Amino acid sequence: MILLEKDTFEAEVLNAEGYVLVDYFGDGCAPCKALMPDVEALAEEFEGKVKFCKLNTTKARRLAISQRVMGLPALLLYKDGVKIDEATKDNANKEYIKAMIEKVL
Repeated sequence: MILLEKDTFEAEVLNAEGYVLVDYFGDGCAPCKALMPDVEALAEEFEGKVKFCKLNTTKARRLAISQRVMGLPALLLYKDGVKIDEATKDNANKEYIKAMIEKVL
């Protein structure tokens, strides 16, 4: 998984070709930490088909807000730099995220 920073987000996500999943997480977000191993397992499963990235919103709050991330956990799926789907709060689980990815592949 690629750890994004404010200055790499545009190149890695908005200017990327194909599918990119961004896991938005925060330092104090317990559900985010609990979900991380599942997201990393999905990153291995879909390697070569979807680029997996994560962004610490604690360090990039304005960037998260610009992507309309208002709560955590939030996982947004982009295609060619455009958001096409998301998993947030209640549906941010491994099964939902996997189904979201499989739906577009």
